[in-house]
Amino acid sequence: MHATRTLARTVDRPRATITRFRDVLLLLGQLNYTWTNTESLLIHMIAGLVGVDKETAIVIFLTLNTTRARIDLVERLTKMQKTPPACRVEVLEATRRLSEEAKLRNKYNHCIYSFDPDSGLGLTQSMRIFESKDEIKYGKIEKLDEQEIGRIRESITSLAGINRMFWDITERYGFPK
Repeated sequence: MHATRTLARTVDRPRATITRFRDVLLLLGQLNYTWTNTESLLIHMIAGLVGVDKETAIVIFLTLNTTRARIDLVERLTKMQKTPPACRVEVLEATRRLSEEAKLRNKYNHCIYSFDPDSGLGLTQSMRIFESKDEIKYGKIEKLDEQEIGRIRESITSLAGINRMFWDITERYGFPK
């Protein structure tokens, strides 16, 4: 009987690893979907703050090829004197929160994933170079454990809240939809 249980556990491990791997990939897909959906709302901020139609704002948004550049533009437009103070506070809070979430999103978009078939433990390996005055480091490896999975879930929830903030701003200030 003991040998049967051991064999069953061994046979189930690869299946459990595949299931865990699939679940993590689905969660990362949800993170990317939520991120992209929320970042695209910067189009409405650009349209409203510049005073242009949505199509023009889309061209501006797509011309800026990084999230950082898009957020910088929205923040600079928001800080202009013509922006009502209440609107300024709301937009800057939303972009601040979006910038905070960008760190985790960037981590998972710029890494390699691996899963140990025996333990099912996931790992990420950074695809960034960290350079100091006299050396470089690259490929930082981190565990993709339950705590990290919790951080991803929290980020998805936070992004959904930021998404609602942008929509509320769009509605409240009559920005083009």
